[in-house]
Amino acid sequence: MRILLLAGGWSTEREISLSGAKGMATAIESLGHSVTLFDLKDFDKLLAVAKEHDLAIINLHGQPGEDGLVQAMLDSIGVPYQGTGPAGSFLALNKAASKQVLRHYGVLTPDWEFLPKRPSEPWQPRLPFPLFVKSDTGGSSIHLAKVTQMPELLTVMEEIFQTGCGVLVEEAIAGREVTCGILGEQALPPVLIEPVQGSFFDYTSKYAVDGAREICPAPLAPELLARIQKTALDAHRILGLDGLSRSDFILDAQDRLYLLEVNTLPGMTATSLVPREAKALGMSFPALMQRFIDLALAKKQA
Repeated sequence: MRILLLAGGWSTEREISLSGAKGMATAIESLGHSVTLFDLKDFDKLLAVAKEHDLAIINLHGQPGEDGLVQAMLDSIGVPYQGTGPAGSFLALNKAASKQVLRHYGVLTPDWEFLPKRPSEPWQPRLPFPLFVKSDTGGSSIHLAKVTQMPELLTVMEEIFQTGCGVLVEEAIAGREVTCGILGEQALPPVLIEPVQGSFFDYTSKYAVDGAREICPAPLAPELLARIQKTALDAHRILGLDGLSRSDFILDAQDRLYLLEVNTLPGMTATSLVPREAKALGMSFPALMQRFIDLALAKKQA
């Protein structure tokens, strides 16, 4: 089978995307398929190249990729791909929008304030410190910071505004970090994340070797594990997602489960979470890639 593996592009997560794609290409080739690794920086060639392939596997992070643009283009020429289509991708990428939808349907998520542009002075956050500040459409914990005072907050906000993104200022919930992937319509075993380098799961903890302890399956009570899996699957369905997602949570001291965000194209590097969860079910990395292929083919048959 001729498979187009889409990676790279021009988002702040370009290098993470390319790093994961190399291992994905090796795994897909081990299954006997031919793979074309296409860097989306050659954007104007995308449709011409895609038409020469049976399906696409998307490993793009940020914009373009998680915003649904590439998915819409592939839909326009009938090339199937794994994962969510344009509408669900766009909704999940925009944190302020997806949090509104999730809260509307009763999913617990930390309070937030969305700033699409620089606020006029004098401005103060309506939420008390400490706060998390992040890009409304960013990922991989880039431009994510925990701040305890106004000067820190303004500095991180300015960094984000300079990228052209809006800012999400979010209530800091104390607790344990947990994540749970969805593959097809199956909730995978949750992962408990214990940062080693820092107090939360930031960029360094996420991608550095031994940056965090990622324990899978999470050593939590069975009823908690079931609730995490159910909430991840509920969020997946509420946002209209398809085939693949990963939900990130905070579990507080009273075992209240706060959904932070849902990723439609979660990381696929050697240290990434969804491959770790799949492995806990006995699924090798090549087998995970075959599942992606099967999900893409299911779109073609629908």
